[in-house]
Amino acid sequence: MSAFRLKGNTVANHIFLIAISLLMLYPVFWWVGASLKKTEEMKLATIWPQTPMWENYVKGWNFSTEFTFTHFFANTLTMELWNVVGGVLTSAVVAYGFARLHFKLRAFWFSILLLTLMLPGQVTVIPQYIMYNHFGLVDSYIPLILPHFFGGGAFFIFLLVQFIRGIPRDLDEAAKMDGASVYSIFSKVIFPLLKPSLVTVAIFTFIWSWDDFFGQVLYLSSVEKYTVGLALRMFIDQFEIQWGQLLAMSLLSIVPSVIVFFLAQKHFVEGISTTGLKG
Repeated sequence: MSAFRLKGNTVANHIFLIAISLLMLYPVFWWVGASLKKTEEMKLATIWPQTPMWENYVKGWNFSTEFTFTHFFANTLTMELWNVVGGVLTSAVVAYGFARLHFKLRAFWFSILLLTLMLPGQVTVIPQYIMYNHFGLVDSYIPLILPHFFGGGAFFIFLLVQFIRGIPRDLDEAAKMDGASVYSIFSKVIFPLLKPSLVTVAIFTFIWSWDDFFGQVLYLSSVEKYTVGLALRMFIDQFEIQWGQLLAMSLLSIVPSVIVFFLAQKHFVEGISTTGLKG
């Protein structure tokens, strides 16, 4: 009887979870269906259109007379590649310094680093823009890429510091006995062990900078340098908005982030679950 009751509870739990999942996925289903609708069908309550307009994807991809979305995706992915490389490498270097090296005022500077987590991004927008404009870097990707080569972000540094503190110091001592320098210990001992956390940093960097519409609209003004987010805004600037094409392209715009997440999901979960729990 208890086995039957346990099986019944399991089935009920599964039904409940499936119902909640379908409820949460409803906006996605509507999004997919709306991307295949005509403009006049958008107000209808039906999710799936009677006649799917697959050409919305083709017309949306080629909506601009100058550039297709291939150009905008190439711009964005190139920028993201630099952001991820810079964020991962510099975050690891700075975190290693705080976690393993001894220098004057280390605790003070680490406290300052943590305090920057509480500083709203809006506070630094105007000074940063004035600085980049003074050096003639506005309307280029440098203001969007350069910050990732200076630590990658306080959150990522803190994440990696916690992970490095969980790595036994015996590994460092053994490497020192073999004549390894500080740089060798970092590159050959610590850095390879950071793989789960580095994947986490890479995923967050990719997704956050991909979604950084404010920064992109602030620093980029030439259409040939537009990212995917700015290209989507161009639909709104049209006299008659083609909502089906806009939703089709916005749906495609999230595909890279979804692919990156699922490809690295195993390491992402491992990096989150083990950070700060070792030692």
